[in-house]
Amino acid sequence: MSMSGTAGAFLSAAKAGRFASLLKTSIGIIAFLLALELIILALGIRPYYLPRPSAIAAAFAATPQAYFLGMWRTLLETVIGFAAGSLFGIGMGVLFHRWTALKELFFPLFVVSQTIPVIAFGAVVVLWFGNTLLAKAVISFYISFLPVTVNTLLGFATVDPRQVALMRSFGAKEGQILRRLYLPAALPQIFVALKLASSLSLIGAIVGEWFGDTTGLGVLLLQAMYNENVVGIWVTIVASACLGIGLYTLVSEIERRLVFWGAEQ
Repeated sequence: MSMSGTAGAFLSAAKAGRFASLLKTSIGIIAFLLALELIILALGIRPYYLPRPSAIAAAFAATPQAYFLGMWRTLLETVIGFAAGSLFGIGMGVLFHRWTALKELFFPLFVVSQTIPVIAFGAVVVLWFGNTLLAKAVISFYISFLPVTVNTLLGFATVDPRQVALMRSFGAKEGQILRRLYLPAALPQIFVALKLASSLSLIGAIVGEWFGDTTGLGVLLLQAMYNENVVGIWVTIVASACLGIGLYTLVSEIERRLVFWGAEQ
């Protein structure tokens, strides 16, 4: 068999494996929802405490446009904040690694900044920027950049100094060492932080919407809470979970493609 045929067979097997995994996950979720539905009916649990999955689906189907618009707005805020926080975190990790004096000066300030409750920080940001998409993105950025910074530094610390010395002996510049040695070595650690930051960014966006807005999952959650609409609260929770799972899955897929050597370790 030719090399191209072998590679094609390997890719087909990999795709089949991912499809089988997705199918099993889908079947598991459906089975769980059916079991939950039957348990709630059998035990007579009141909707005030835990509504049936079918009731949650019906509530979503009654006003799908409102939830889709809310998910879209929250997704935009989350993606902007997540992207900015990730790039800033990696950039700060590089700067702190190259210049220890900067790390000693600013890293403690970064840590202290994370002790400020996001509710308090969000109030200040909304006063600065108003009830805008930018304000929510800033809040998402605020709670997502530090894990990326920390894990970038941890990833750089795993590099063997002898490898650095070897590259320098061949005349490699600092930029080349960073691109070809430090960043590839740090990618597994960075992606651990990126998956965490994707969830944190979503939380920041939803919390930011609590300070006032016209659309978004945070707005829908507050409206349902004020109206004591328990089913509406659960619809919003499920919608938020779907966004979080989607973002996490996307980052994991990018990691699988970029850090292709991770499966071999």
